[in-house]
Amino acid sequence: MTVEANELMQLVVAAAEEKKAHGIVALNLQGISLVTDYFVICHGNSDTQVQAITTEIRKQAEMSGARIKGIEGMDSGRWVLIDIGDVVVHVFHRDEREYYNIERLWSDAKVVEFA
Repeated sequence: MTVEANELMQLVVAAAEEKKAHGIVALNLQGISLVTDYFVICHGNSDTQVQAITTEIRKQAEMSGARIKGIEGMDSGRWVLIDIGDVVVHVFHRDEREYYNIERLWSDAKVVEFA
């Protein structure tokens, strides 16, 4: 079973919300990036929360049948990158998110509105 990119993005957002992630933003990179269709960016207020958000996203993605291609940064809990193919998730610690401000780098991408 394959999950559509849009459904996967929504599933990731819901999983992040489940663990009280802050500032959740989804960027539609279709037609902009050859690497992925969506970036989902969020942050936690502690290393522990960042790891909990990451774990929940991984669990929900795997339960949906999506394949996790890689997870980087889980040990430090400062900036975790989750590659789920059509969706790449950045889970930051609050301080790192402000510092790197990757939304600015992709300012030409459309921000996805979700309820």
